[in-house]
Amino acid sequence: MGRIMAIDYGRKRCGIAVTDPLRIIANGLTTVRACDLLEFIKNYTKTEQVDEIVVGEPKDMHNNPSESAQYIEPFLKQLRKTLPDMEIKRFDERFTSVMAHRTMIDAGLGKKARQNKELVDTISATIILQSYMASLV
Repeated sequence: MGRIMAIDYGRKRCGIAVTDPLRIIANGLTTVRACDLLEFIKNYTKTEQVDEIVVGEPKDMHNNPSESAQYIEPFLKQLRKTLPDMEIKRFDERFTSVMAHRTMIDAGLGKKARQNKELVDTISATIILQSYMASLV
């Protein structure tokens, strides 16, 4: 059984999280510049078995695609072309940034640490992955 990878896609940075090989635990992996994301995924999937990639789907409060969805579609087309056999799914990412900030506060991180946008992106990807895994049960 391979890992599940989750991506919190942003125009500048993308948070990435992965499961362990048994798909029990979601772990924040890293944050990658959006322009380097496809190359990162190609390299990662060469060394680790990944069976599924979950990409956060930004929606507004009325369940419509949000403004940022237009930036994700070109990336998804490239990803599907690059990894045609990979299962790629979308998953609602509403409130993940808010939840990431709440998680940081609950963890006792100071204000300076909470301003680290890369950390927020990685935590957001982890929340997307955890939520996706919970929806499978």
